[in-house]
Formats: sequence, C-alpha cells, structure tokens
Amino acid sequence: MSYDQARWSEDDQYEPLLSEKCTREVDVDAPLPDDLTRDSLELPAPSEPELARHYTRLSQMNYGVESGPFPLGSCTMKYNPKFTEDLAALPSASVHPDRHPGTVQGTLALMGRLSAYLAEIGGMDAVTLQPPAGAAGEYTGVLIARAYHEHNGEDRSEIVVPDSAHGTNFASAALAGFDVVELPSGEDGRVDPEALDAALSEDTAALMLTNPNTLGLFERDIEQIAEMVHEAGGLLYYDGANLNALLGRARPGDMGFDIMHYNVHKTFATPHGGGGPGAGPVGVVSDLEPFLPTPQVRETDDGSGQQGEPGSKYELHEPEHSIGKVHGFQGNWLVLVKAMAYIARLGDEGLTDASAKAVLNANYLAEGIDYEIPFGPFHHEFVASAGDQDAAAVAKRMLDYGVHPPTTKWPEIVDEALMTEPTEVENRRTLDQLAAAFDAVAAEDEETLDDAPQRTTARYIDQVTAAREPRLSWQALGEEGEE
Repeated sequence: MSYDQARWSEDDQYEPLLSEKCTREVDVDAPLPDDLTRDSLELPAPSEPELARHYTRLSQMNYGVESGPFPLGSCTMKYNPKFTEDLAALPSASVHPDRHPGTVQGTLALMGRLSAYLAEIGGMDAVTLQPPAGAAGEYTGVLIARAYHEHNGEDRSEIVVPDSAHGTNFASAALAGFDVVELPSGEDGRVDPEALDAALSEDTAALMLTNPNTLGLFERDIEQIAEMVHEAGGLLYYDGANLNALLGRARPGDMGFDIMHYNVHKTFATPHGGGGPGAGPVGVVSDLEPFLPTPQVRETDDGSGQQGEPGSKYELHEPEHSIGKVHGFQGNWLVLVKAMAYIARLGDEGLTDASAKAVLNANYLAEGIDYEIPFGPFHHEFVASAGDQDAAAVAKRMLDYGVHPPTTKWPEIVDEALMTEPTEVENRRTLDQLAAAFDAVAAEDEETLDDAPQRTTARYIDQVTAAREPRLSWQALGEEGEE
C-alpha cells in the first residue's frame, strides 16, 4: 500500500510557475498615455508539450476523486462523470441569461423539466433552481419559512436544530434572524421526541432536520416528529445533504417535510460548490409555493406566447408573495445542465440502484475496518471513532496510503469522529483498499501518526499559522521576511 505523491522540482518543493520556466519579452505598443504603459512585457512562452506537462504535473501534486477513493463523510465527494461536462460544454448550452424568454424556449424547457424531476424525487409540489449552493439553498428555505409566517401574521423567532446537524443549519437560521434552539440527540443518536416536545413552542418557526442524519441513522419517528412540529405551528425543513440514501425509495414530502434543499453536488454528481459554482435548488409544498424566489419557470396553457413571442410554451413569472431574488437570473445554469443530464441518464431504475449501492458500500466498508462504530444500523455513511488515536492525525496518515481521509472530529457526539461515506461509485476493490488503509493506520503508534503525512507533495500543514498569518503571494519569503 505504499504511495508517493508527485514532486517536480530539484528541492522537492513545488512545480515552478510558467513564468519561472520559460518567458519571452514582448514589445508593448498601445494607444495609451506614456505613464500608463511600459516599453516591454515578459510573458510565459511554453511550447505545447511544456504546457501539457506543466499542468499534468500540477494535477499529480493534488489528490482528488479521480486520484483514488474519496470517502469524505457528509460532504459526499461523488465522482463527476465526464458526459455531463461534455453536454455543458456544447455551444447550444451557452445562452446569455438576458435573452428574451421567447427566444430561449429550450433552456426554459430544461429548467422546467429539471424542476419537475426534483419535485417528484423529493415529494414536493414546486422547486426553485435559483440558489447557487447547498448553504444558499438552506438560507433560501429559511427565508421562505419566515415569509410564510409573517404573511400569516405570526411572529415566530426560533428555529430548532439537532446537535448533530450540519453547521450551516445553525448559520442559515441565525443569518435569517432567528434564535437557534439546539436539540440534544437521544442515546440512539436520533431525535428524542421528549426533547423535541420541550424545545417546541409558539415561537417555533421550523425544525431543520437531515434524514438519514449525519450519523447515517434514519429517523424512525419521523412521522411523529412531523406531527409534533405541525401541531406547534412550525414547518419541517429537510436538509437534502443525505438524500443520496433515499433516491427512489422514500421522499421527504411523504414524511411530512414542507421545505427541502437539494445538494446536487452530493446527490446528482455535479461539481462541489466549494470548488466552483454550485447549485442548491429548493422544493416546497403547495402552501409555500407563492413565496418562492423570482422568477419561476412555468408552462403556459396553450403556448400562446404570453411574453411577446408566438408559440412560446414556457415563460418566467413572479410568485405572488415571492421573497425576491437570492441569486442572479436562474442560478448557475451549467451546473443545472449537468444535474439534469445525470438524472436523465440514470432514470428511475438508475437512481434507485444508486441509493442501494450507496447504502451497501457504506455497510460493507464499516464491516471491514478495525475502528469502533458506536451507532447503527446506518445507511449511506457511518461515523467511526478513532478511540485513543487523534482523528486528525489518522486522517493525515491515511494520505500516505493513497486514499483520501474521511471527515474528522465531527459530529461531536462521537469521540474522535471519522465520518465516512464511500458513495455508490466505489467498487469492491477500492472499498477493500480503503479498509486496508483504515486498518493499517489503526495499528500504528502515536509517533508515526504525528509525523504524517510523509509521502505527499506537501508535508504536515500548520493550519493555525496559515490561518493567522496567511502568505498571499506565490513568491517564497527571504531570510529577512521580504519577498
């Protein structure tokens, strides 16, 4: 299981910049005042092979989902299939967002179809595609809940969030102006109905819930939970982070959820929001549809061209009590194209099969590692405990075995948590590779872990100093601290 990541310079520090490797001087002749121009300019001038090798080397100095297994729990780093990238790169997908709706009927048709698919998958009545990421979807959902209560003349100031929830749940509720009531988990890692009853009040606007939760546990009392929240006059919000476990098998809307966001990077294999533009569509039940962001796509009854173009079948409209815009135009369009392509390619059977394999892979991997797993049975992910080892050190050491580590130190209800999600994309060989890495690290001593990683491009990173004293230039600092 030996692994060595690429290093590409004489001192094994970095791949030189193109400007350090090959430059040429270019004369500058611009119709600008002399004080705004220079006589010449040095620009990189690599040959095509040099350029290709440079970027290949840079790619080999990073670890990604195309390098090997990537079981980052909760974040769901699913492989992004290349056919969706090819479709998003088609010239016909490059549509200016300011074009008149009557001239982009194909674009609106795709949006309408994707909204309908997502609504069907989630058991919702309507979907907005506008939010640009999962956390933005959360925030949008909370704003919808606030607008709904205000419209009904109710001043509700609290949102209940389980202690195992994603940190963005707490942040989204607070950013929208709510007080956050933290709900302690029961001994089984799930929502305790008695604790929920104590947390609910006439001030409760919503309960934000992930199901299965971040321990990979399905909330068995979900129907009772929904009834309790609704009796208190609140709404039930579904964090779609773990929807991958339910595809084709269960729908949040059927469980009693009123609002949900879809993490298309987690569930439908688009790029993750943190690494580029994302998308976090939000679905709602019919009572909340009038509060969705504007504009929404809808199909006209007779294709009469209500927006000035004969034969227009789709149009944009503003919901009656819309919360307004949460992002420009219709969100991150090309990400939505990729999500649509993925859903269409898999179809009903494929999506159902994906959730089955996600659950199977998580349980197979859990059975093959030596670390303790305090909760179960689980679904698409599990949280192991590193026990006497430091979870962060375990993670860094796993890099030396050619696999990406799981999420560490969270959720906090598991000591030295190792939150692991292989997703459905891994086969038995790579799951066995992951298990072997887990077990190899479990058998190692503290000194070995503290000195990890050894075989990566960069050694141990001092994250505290990097955060407090960031170096924002690519140039190395000299002995005197000057660039």
